[in-house]
This record gives sequence, structure tokens and C-alpha cells, in this order.
Amino acid sequence: MNVLQAFSYFVREAAVGLARSLRVSLLAILTIAVSLFLSGMVLLVSKNLARTAQEWRAEARFTVYLAPEVDAAGKAAVGATIAQGRWTASLEEITPDVARERFERAFPSLSELVAERGEGALPFSFEAVIKPVPAADSAAFSAWVEELRRQPGVVMVDADQDWIGQVETVLTLIRGLGLALAAILLGASIFTIASVVRLTSFLYREEIAVMRLVGATEFYIRGPFYFEGILQGLLGGLIAAGALGGVHLLIEPRIASSLLAGALASRFLTPLELVALVAFGALAGWTGAVVSLNRETLDAPGS
Repeated sequence: MNVLQAFSYFVREAAVGLARSLRVSLLAILTIAVSLFLSGMVLLVSKNLARTAQEWRAEARFTVYLAPEVDAAGKAAVGATIAQGRWTASLEEITPDVARERFERAFPSLSELVAERGEGALPFSFEAVIKPVPAADSAAFSAWVEELRRQPGVVMVDADQDWIGQVETVLTLIRGLGLALAAILLGASIFTIASVVRLTSFLYREEIAVMRLVGATEFYIRGPFYFEGILQGLLGGLIAAGALGGVHLLIEPRIASSLLAGALASRFLTPLELVALVAFGALAGWTGAVVSLNRETLDAPGS
């Protein structure tokens, strides 16, 4: 028997084995589909959140607001402190008039509120573009921000980097919890597949005994069971990939109008990532088959 014939035999026998234990096979397939779907969702959400966080960090602003009574020398001192910071990429002075124009463009319906308050409605401020802060420099950056807050005349320091850092912390937590839950479900699916393969081998115990008597090799005997596990994993992976695609199609029309939808699912998994997801399902199925196929399982009755 050549390789092609052996492959055809293994696939045919694996399909028959699935049919003979259809209910438990469906349980194994659905279990691995759920675990891979969850893994894919964790990958999809974390990938999009990481990209969104990078975009927000690139567009982040660092604004220092000054009290109205600060004179020119005080403004110059604060500006020099910001400009000399090693994280400052650029610095711009925002006068009350410029701030008012910005506010009226952004909130035209509220422009009368600013007009009623007069000149002191919006304070003088410095707006800086901050370079990406490495994790190793986060403590030094925080100390620099605190130093700015203690500067005479500084009313408030608004650093977008603070809440972006919180988003990245939440992202790490989501990844960890999602992967932990996916690993638990994947372990359950491997155990289920192992149980299904063990049940199928029990149903074939008489045929296996005959095959041993006529000199069949271990590879020839075990091959169909390996392929049965692989087939279960492949089917579970395909179901998971299809479910991920369906969820993304449901969310896609809302991406343009919803900030949350855009942040979570603006980009779908790449074809390579989908193939890897399905292949991982096949690997999990093969692992379950290997776990179940020990010498005692395949021995003839009474041996």
C-alpha cells in the first residue's frame, strides 16, 4: 500500500469512526470550536485594541494649563521646563483667543457660554506632543509630570498618556484572562477528543485483534484514529473561523459610527491567522488521539 492509498484509507476509516460515535464526536467538535472561537476573539480584540492604543498614543497631547495671573516670566519658565523635557517632541502656546476659537469650532452650540464668561473663560496653556515613553522610563516620566504640577502658576496638567496606559493595562488583563479561559476549554476539548477516540477504538477492538493477527503494523492500526482526532479538530477549527467571520460581519456596519466597535473589530484576522487557528485545532485533535492511544487501548480483548 502506497502513501496515497494509506491516506485515503485513514480518512475513510476516520469518517466512519465519526459516524459511528456521532453524538460524542459532535460534543468534541463543538468543545474545540468554542475554545478556538474564544482564542480567536481574544486575538481579534487584543490585536485591534493594541493598534488603537498605538494610534491614540501617537495622537496624544500633553496640556499644561496656567492660572490667569501668571505673568510673561512665569509662562516662559513653565514653557522652558516642558521644552527641556526629553519626551517633548514639539511645544505650542495656546492663548485664550486660540482656545476660544478651538472650542467654538468643536462645540458651536455652546459658544455662547464662553462668550458670556468673557476673556477669562479659557486659560492660557501649553500643548506638547510627547514622544512614546518606554516602560522603563514610566517612573521618570511620572516624576517629571509631578514636577510640572508643582510649578508656580500651573493649574492642571492633562496627560493623555495616563489613560492610554490604563487602556494598555486593561488590554493585558483581557489577554491574560482570555487565554487562560481558552486554555482551560482547549484542555477540555483534548480530553473529550481522547475519550471519543478511545470509544471508537473500543468499538473496533475485534477488527484490531484480527489486524494484529495478520501482521498489520502499529502505524496502519493507529492511523485511522489519529486522523479521526485530526478531523474533529479541523471541523472545530472551521466552525470557529466561520463563527468569527459571522461576528465580524455583524459588527462591521457599526464600525464607522461606533468608537467601541472600531476599537475592537476594525480589522479582521489575516488569512494566515485563520489558517493557523484551524491548524491549531487539528493539532489539538491529533494530541487528543495520541493521548488516548496507548497499548492497552488497542490490545485485543483478554490480552
